[in-house]
Amino acid sequence: MKHDKYSLRRALRPFSFSVALITCLVGIISAAGLPIFNYTVALLILLGALVLQAGVNLINDYADLKQLRNQNAREQVTRNFRLGLVCFLLAAAIGISLISVAGLELLVLLLIGLVGGLGYTVEPINFKRRGLAVVLVFWLMGVLMVCGSYFILVGDLSWSIFYRSIPVSLVSSILLLANEIRDVESDADAGIRTLTVRIGLRAAKRLYITLLLLVIGVSLLLWATGILPGLWWLISLPLIYLLYKQQLSEAGRASLPPASGRFFMLFGLLYCLSL
Repeated sequence: MKHDKYSLRRALRPFSFSVALITCLVGIISAAGLPIFNYTVALLILLGALVLQAGVNLINDYADLKQLRNQNAREQVTRNFRLGLVCFLLAAAIGISLISVAGLELLVLLLIGLVGGLGYTVEPINFKRRGLAVVLVFWLMGVLMVCGSYFILVGDLSWSIFYRSIPVSLVSSILLLANEIRDVESDADAGIRTLTVRIGLRAAKRLYITLLLLVIGVSLLLWATGILPGLWWLISLPLIYLLYKQQLSEAGRASLPPASGRFFMLFGLLYCLSL
């Protein structure tokens, strides 16, 4: 196993910060036209989400610790985990300040997010080891982020906000799946049974393409029903073909996560513009 996998930059996974940014923006922009919209609160939401994303990324490799024999790698994983906990504390502090705006109902959402984030790789839950990370990310780093951002600003939720969250939540899962596809050999060697390890690389690639197609189908359905007013997101569709071609080769797999992150950023910004 290559131990640069545990370097701080690799552990932070900067390409994935588009998840926190875009999912929160969908909720924020959906609330922007309302009289009670508060720009300061919106900025706090974005900051809290980015810090939380950093925390989730930094603890991601903690499950590898038991299998690691290289002392340097063990120290890197431990350092990243501690930094991740600091990020969780900062995110919690921001969340507590937002409770004064949104009320105690927000505490439930924050606790769900915190437990889900810590449970991603921490025993005894360890969603990653159980092969549930792709599903978990859809709800925690997708639906919960969109609906939570909207709820903080508006104090209410609606089905239309939930439906609007689905395309970007699917891309959140795609980004996580891209990471699993890239690391399938090292995860299998370390005994980490991610979804990709469990179902095999070929099936994971098929799932990757299926989720990309679902993003298109759901977005078109939301546009047809008037929930998504615009079609700016269609500009990002050529990237889907490029991602399809990239995941076919071994060399392409190595850079699939950052490529998926760039797609998320472009699709997400155009999706927000479509709102």
